[in-house]
Amino acid sequence: MKRLAHKVWTRVWRGQPPQGWLLLAASATAALMSAPVLYVGIRALSEPAARWEVLFDERLARLLWNTAALAATVGVVAGALGVSLAWLVNRTDLPGRRTLRWLLALPFAIPPYVGAMAYVIVFGPRGWVSRAWESTPIDMYSFAGVAFVLSVFTFPYIYLVVGSAFGRLSRSHEDAARSLGLGRWAILRRITIPMLRPAIGAGLVLVVLYVLSDFGAVALLRYSTFTTAIYYQMGGFDTGAAAILSTVLIGVTLLVLGAESLSRRRSRFYEGTGASGSSRRVELGWVRWPAVAYVCTVFAVSSLVPLAVLGYWAWQGVFLTGLDARFPEFALNTLQAAGIAAAAAMVLAVPVVYLRSRHPSRPSWAIERLALSGYALPGVIVALGVIFFSLRLAPAIYGTMLMVATAYIIRFLPQALQSAAASLASVSPRIDEAARVAGLSPVAVMGRVISRLIMPGILAGGALVFVSAAKELPATLLLRPAGFDTLSVRVWIEASEGAYHLAAPPALVMVLLSLVPLKLMLDRYKESS
Repeated sequence: MKRLAHKVWTRVWRGQPPQGWLLLAASATAALMSAPVLYVGIRALSEPAARWEVLFDERLARLLWNTAALAATVGVVAGALGVSLAWLVNRTDLPGRRTLRWLLALPFAIPPYVGAMAYVIVFGPRGWVSRAWESTPIDMYSFAGVAFVLSVFTFPYIYLVVGSAFGRLSRSHEDAARSLGLGRWAILRRITIPMLRPAIGAGLVLVVLYVLSDFGAVALLRYSTFTTAIYYQMGGFDTGAAAILSTVLIGVTLLVLGAESLSRRRSRFYEGTGASGSSRRVELGWVRWPAVAYVCTVFAVSSLVPLAVLGYWAWQGVFLTGLDARFPEFALNTLQAAGIAAAAAMVLAVPVVYLRSRHPSRPSWAIERLALSGYALPGVIVALGVIFFSLRLAPAIYGTMLMVATAYIIRFLPQALQSAAASLASVSPRIDEAARVAGLSPVAVMGRVISRLIMPGILAGGALVFVSAAKELPATLLLRPAGFDTLSVRVWIEASEGAYHLAAPPALVMVLLSLVPLKLMLDRYKESS
């Protein structure tokens, strides 16, 4: 019987079963990542059918429509911006394209709720434009205002992904089409765009998932979506309704991910051996200067205007009225919670990626998927799951800063996993074998050899987790103990009350912090271009 069990176990792991400690460590991480979400589902299913019926009758249809309409609109607008800009700076003779390539990525460093605050200052009912001309071209507290803000500050997701794909795109396809007599616009429509479809789809999914999870921008602009409804249900201590709404939103998220996966399987494109990235640039001709004006307008709207507004109000807050005396406390709270999350994420990521890389199988794939699950979920759902989880299994951390750090880990561990996995992919398994031959134990091989070799990737992932945690808003608002305010919380509170001179300094600090992941992303973009 033991021999049969050993044979089955070995077959499950494709002849490479892991050590027990490695499987236990990776499984514990996966359980930590997925348990809070499971608690949300269990809590929702335990609600009586009458609660579900009431919510379906009164609120769900409107929330579904608001959320779906916003996600679709932002996806279309951000997609058009991201693809067109990526094409202009990567495939045409656009003047100044090398500089514009980096400038167009700057909106990635501006959290959308910070951008929403900036545009309320400019176009709000009592904003600069309204006071100067007694009217404003856009009502920020409307669907159009929310869609505008989210589109302007999420298009870099598509721009960077598609721009990187342009760098890998073989020129042989376009050259062949050109030799057959196709013009530049026909080549773009019939060759280039279809070849970029997987990259465009991946970028669109990132944008749609962000819209589904966004809380700060939609709350500041008073637009009702699932995330705001869940937050306000939690504020009213109606955890049952919050769990039901969260379960529906999880279902919507899974539908989006499933649709993207199905689309990717149906549209597979393979590169040949032709030269990549050096295709002859499209000559824009008389369109050149209108294209420059278009690119500069997008840059001004997405970066110059919000940064100028933040700079002005930060000057007011720091040098004219004086910085909030509690600012160091807010910064220390942010550093503490985000630092714990980053350190824990770096430690937890190693056994998961090592198991997946060195013992590829269905179990290791499932463990990796569970560990990645938190990234696709809105912060309000993760926070709700952490509340249920801590009340049932870890009451010692309830009402403490550790709840906030736990939510950060669940939400952003995938960033550490992806960074560490990318580094581990370049380390040959033969190094493991050589270390074992030298007498090191499996634990020592992973801890003393492999971890050191992939340390740059681990540290990069930790930096990404730290910055993302420092900007995180909804989970922090729901989980923070009394008196524990972070920079993101203060931005939201002060902006909600119109105290922009107090909101701008922490907002500007977060923008500067966000330059770290932007630099990492641009370095990868440069390597692939």
